Amino acid sequence: MRKLLKLLICCCLASCNFFESKEKKTQELVDQEMQEIDWNDVDQYPLFSDCDETADKEVQKNCFQETLMLHFEMTFQEFNVLLDQQIKDTVYVDFILESNGTIFVQQIHNKQILKGQMKELGEKVTESLNSLPKIEPAIKRGVPVSTKYRIPIILNSN
Repeated sequence: MRKLLKLLICCCLASCNFFESKEKKTQELVDQEMQEIDWNDVDQYPLFSDCDETADKEVQKNCFQETLMLHFEMTFQEFNVLLDQQIKDTVYVDFILESNGTIFVQQIHNKQILKGQMKELGEKVTESLNSLPKIEPAIKRGVPVSTKYRIPIILNSN
């Protein structure tokens, strides 16, 4: 009887994982998977309707960037402003493309001199972003996600 009891105790001690809950094991697997995900990269870039969703990531990225920059270029060609002095500078626009495809301008980084001479710059940037054609959001692991972008706008009054 003692031998059977010792054997039973040894088996119980050796198989502690047997008594561990399935929920705890599942949570450990989820935690491990979450640590392995690269949260700074997406599986598919946001896409305009003329971008190929079956193309590789680099082609998608280029299509998104080129379409966005072309749209800004066309918008700012129509933008005329009288300046007190010549400007040669870069303005950075931070915006978020939400997981539902809407755009939110987060911040426009411009120097004080630009703020004084081009008060309507922020309005024009926001208007331009809001007039973009429909964008499908970025995809991460099969789920639409919000992404943040920074666009440089080079101003040259020469």
